[in-house]
Amino acid sequence: MTASFPETKTGLRFGLATLAATACLAAILAAGQPVRAQDNPVLAKVNGVEIRQSDVALAEEELGPSLAQMDPATKKDNVLAFLIDLKIVAKAAEDKKVENSEDFKRRLAFTRSRLLMDSLLATEGKAATTDEAMKKVYEEASKQITGEMEVHARHILVETEDEAKAIAEELKKGGDFAELAKKKSKDPGASDGGDLGFFTKEQMVPEFSAVAFTLEPGKISDPVKSQFGWHIIKVEEKRARKAPDFEQVRAQIETYVTRKAQAEYVAKLREAAKVERMDKPAEAAKTEAKPDAAKEPAKPADSKMAPAKK
Repeated sequence: MTASFPETKTGLRFGLATLAATACLAAILAAGQPVRAQDNPVLAKVNGVEIRQSDVALAEEELGPSLAQMDPATKKDNVLAFLIDLKIVAKAAEDKKVENSEDFKRRLAFTRSRLLMDSLLATEGKAATTDEAMKKVYEEASKQITGEMEVHARHILVETEDEAKAIAEELKKGGDFAELAKKKSKDPGASDGGDLGFFTKEQMVPEFSAVAFTLEPGKISDPVKSQFGWHIIKVEEKRARKAPDFEQVRAQIETYVTRKAQAEYVAKLREAAKVERMDKPAEAAKTEAKPDAAKEPAKPADSKMAPAKK
């Protein structure tokens, strides 16, 4: 599971563990669903070959990010134009017998194997995401989260120690911390008065956390140096961390359970398979790192399941 804690714009907050497992192609799932004729109209014909709404939907899944900034009408028009060109050029390739080349055959075989793998892993992942399995993951992660301390703090970030000392003096004279953060801090989040929200000790660089977790609420630190510059820290509140409601993290849990099931399935198949590596000595081949498809995804507790910043 990934956390819903936002990253600070200065990079202060550590990156969370990623889930490493084979991605499932949504296009394969979409292609596997029955489509009624009345819901799948013909949108164009190229030399008599039909292009239907389902073809456009599949192409949109495949093209993905390149269409993100388009409005629906423009997107549909562009995808349809792409499919028309695809049909025209593919027919020209067939006429030139491109499919008979060894390079084409290798690429086709690879693509077929990849689609077969993605389709099967999608099925295995979907079967694993039962309510019971997801609730179990949630309960285990919740036990590890509950009770951990977290701090709500603000900070002012500047380049030099002299700047930090000057700000510290202004604060001692009664300056408003949030206003000074807006005016002086180089953190892009300064517009929020330097507010960092709630965070745990591991989510900040060590130098920052060491001070933030020792300050009492309402207190302001002396200048603190980190790799990002010099900080003045004000602690607003401390509390024992609570796990979010199940529904808040349901999608994250589902992703974790899916990828874990896929990784375990690949590992099981690998154990039963006879694999020979001709490029390495036998012993080295046995101990080599597993590919992404067989890696265990990060545990929910490792990825800091957490409610959104308040």
